[in-house]
Amino acid sequence: MPVVTLYFDRITSILGKKISKEKIVSTLPFIGLDIEEETKNYVNVEYSPNRPDYSTDYGIVSSLQGLLGIKTGMPKLKIKKGKDAIIVNPSVRKIRPFVTAIAAKNGKLDDETIQQIIVMQEDLHNGIGRRRKKTSIGIHDLDKISFPLTYTTTSKNHKFIPLESSQEMTINEILKKDETGIKYGHLVKNSEKAPVILDSNGHTISFPPIINSERTKISKNTKNILVEITAIEKNAAEDTLAVIANILQDAGFELFSIKISGANNSTPLLKPRIMILDTELVNKILGIKISISKMVSALRKSRLDAQGKGKKIVCTIPRYRTDIFGPMDLIEEVALGYGIENFEPTIPESISVGQKNKVTTTLDSINSVMIGLGYSEVMNLGLVSHRVLYDYTKRDASKIISVSDSKSQEHNILRDAILPGLIDTLSRNIHEPYPQMLFETGTVFLKNNDEIKEEIHLACVSAHNDVSFTEIKSVLQSFLKTTFGLECKTITSSNSMFIEGRSADIFVNNKIGEIGEFLPEITGNFKLRVPIAGFEIRLTGLY
Repeated sequence: MPVVTLYFDRITSILGKKISKEKIVSTLPFIGLDIEEETKNYVNVEYSPNRPDYSTDYGIVSSLQGLLGIKTGMPKLKIKKGKDAIIVNPSVRKIRPFVTAIAAKNGKLDDETIQQIIVMQEDLHNGIGRRRKKTSIGIHDLDKISFPLTYTTTSKNHKFIPLESSQEMTINEILKKDETGIKYGHLVKNSEKAPVILDSNGHTISFPPIINSERTKISKNTKNILVEITAIEKNAAEDTLAVIANILQDAGFELFSIKISGANNSTPLLKPRIMILDTELVNKILGIKISISKMVSALRKSRLDAQGKGKKIVCTIPRYRTDIFGPMDLIEEVALGYGIENFEPTIPESISVGQKNKVTTTLDSINSVMIGLGYSEVMNLGLVSHRVLYDYTKRDASKIISVSDSKSQEHNILRDAILPGLIDTLSRNIHEPYPQMLFETGTVFLKNNDEIKEEIHLACVSAHNDVSFTEIKSVLQSFLKTTFGLECKTITSSNSMFIEGRSADIFVNNKIGEIGEFLPEITGNFKLRVPIAGFEIRLTGLY
């Protein structure tokens, strides 16, 4: 997932109120961010691609302001009527039919803000933009442009100086020689002509979706900015523009509209949406009983506008919140604004009497033994990503079981092992002190010809500077002896995850698992900097 660096001094300045580092760091997870790294001066956080407004520190601070009660309600875009225009030539219809834009004036850029804008641009390209296929963004120094602009097509022999170059190149040369042209050239390779944005003096501003012109590159001296977005879907273009417009407004720029006309294009309005929320549904889903006024307050802390009307709430959602589709999304916003820490566990009402089955009772005993050995229990999902399960661990993916039409690339493969998920958990826990010792018992799914076989496995990992094969083997032996009264043998073997010579297969009569010290290459893939040892065994058949 994409990562944003939050410098504490900048965060405090943007927040507009002095808040301690500890309070900032402890609040970040409650707005949906995962902490990847924390230092004295900054914290790196991962955000979900469905929250593109978190692609800069300004967007994250806006949510922090809400949850901390500094500013509540929907941030309102203030767009003044501008005089500049873009005229769209019908020739772009078959290549990249839509363009939208906005001007941001009278602002200041420092090195970190420019860096945040560059990172935001790439994150939006990869998220909403689907690697520039759906939308692509151009950010320019407005003072170097003569209006009106024309969005049109041109011959691939057309010349201009591309970004980060000092030499004029034809579009054909850019597609063959420039790094960005080579990477994204496939998006225009089937067209005889190329889309370009030209200013009134005939200067090339952009060759979307590939590269901008060096002529309009922004710098620390830039005070006025033009943001243009070309797309194959008009709504996607305006969603992207709304995210950027909010960020630039938060950064201190004044926004001015750009008139767009021609070939079914129009000036973007970036209006918020209205949704009606049933308050009884909120309490039913969340399992709480809070008043309508508290729900309204919670929604406003989530930076939405809300107004009670009978048993309903009229919610106003800013255009940049592209992650809100229906009532369940709004209920999640109520939960976040109410405070996850304020939910109290309750016993569900039920007239039935149940009891644990034998497997569950056995697993409880197994878990107790592992906890007694000093390990903390983890419960990961059965669906994981190809990246975690195979790419990062170099494991054999020939018998992969994938979910068709999955909604998430992070949860689209049925796991055939638990260890990769545990390493991924360690990578999300690097802000905690070491040693870290984790275990998990759960179901794995194995392909057997046309059938899928389920087994229950136990895996555990130990992460600290002095960890060794001997240590993790002693844990394995203690577990098997204490739980089942079994002795095991380990026979040296090769494993794609483990260091050669510190890897073995585990036998209790037959092979039941694998044990070893993880390769630095594997831990490095998960951005872990401590040695890790672990084992995974099949429990099915042992009890």
